[in-house]
Amino acid sequence: MRKTLLKSKLHRINVTQVELDYEGSCAIDKNFIEAAGMQEYEKIEVYNVTNGERFSTYLIFAEAGSKTLSVNGAAAHKVSLNDIVIICTYGSYNEDESKNHQPTLVYFDKNNNIKDIKNKIPLQKLKSI
Repeated sequence: MRKTLLKSKLHRINVTQVELDYEGSCAIDKNFIEAAGMQEYEKIEVYNVTNGERFSTYLIFAEAGSKTLSVNGAAAHKVSLNDIVIICTYGSYNEDESKNHQPTLVYFDKNNNIKDIKNKIPLQKLKSI
């Protein structure tokens, strides 16, 4: 049996450009893509924290060091400038691979600077009532 698991995530990155007429779907700073272990033309899932939209598209490189996240083409209708989004990739793993799998999680500050890279999401605790 194969399992689909989170492979990598860009967590709470800000949209810096929206280009309805640009070829290519989601351009991200090459350094960010590499930090997350993502690949150009890889399928991504985008979760817009600001407005609740969710959509699939693919990655293309934006200039390294630019801190760019440009949502292009039809997907541009799903975001606005400065929206906060989460971008995820997923992989298919067999039973043995899945037991030791750790995703690459890249966290951003409000200026699209990488503030941390982790391999595990903290245990969620219930809030006291």
